[in-house]
Amino acid sequence: MSAGTLSTFEQSLRRLDVDSTRTTPEAFEETLASVTLDPVVGAPLPFDGSSLPDWIRTRPTPRELREAKTGVTAAELAVADYGSVVIRATPDATEQVSLFPDVHVAVVRAEDVVAGMPEAFERLAEWTAAGDSAVVATGPSATADMGALVKGAHGPKAVHVVVLE
Repeated sequence: MSAGTLSTFEQSLRRLDVDSTRTTPEAFEETLASVTLDPVVGAPLPFDGSSLPDWIRTRPTPRELREAKTGVTAAELAVADYGSVVIRATPDATEQVSLFPDVHVAVVRAEDVVAGMPEAFERLAEWTAAGDSAVVATGPSATADMGALVKGAHGPKAVHVVVLE
C-alpha cells in the first residue's frame, strides 16, 4: 500500500462524511476511547499485536447489541477509490456489530487498504475460495426510498474508520 493509496482512501471517506483517524498500536486504546460512545460492543480483532481493550464488550448478548451506541469491528480490507470497508462475515455473525449500533467504528490496517476494486476482488476471491463471505460497507446507512434522505435506516447513522499504521 502506498502513501497515495491511503491519502485517496481518506479523501474518499471525507466525500462520504466519514471521519478517519490514523493511529499506532501503542495509541490504539486512547484513539478508540476518543471516537466511541458508550455503551460499546465489538468483535475480536484478527490483527497480530492489536486487540480491543477490556472496556469494549466482545461477544455481546442480543440485548447488549440492541443497547449499544457504538460497534467496533475489524475491516480486513478497504478500497481507497470508494472509501469502502470490507468486514469478513463469521460463523458467529460478528458482522452484526457493524450494523446494529448507531455508530460503527471500523478498524483497518494501513497495509490492508487497496487502491481499487481489481485488487479487492483478488483478496475477496481468496476469501470465497476458503468459504468466507463479507459485508462491503461504503459510508453510513442511507435510503431515500420514501422521499428525503434518511441516515441509519438499515445500519449505522455514522461511521468512523481507524487506520492502524
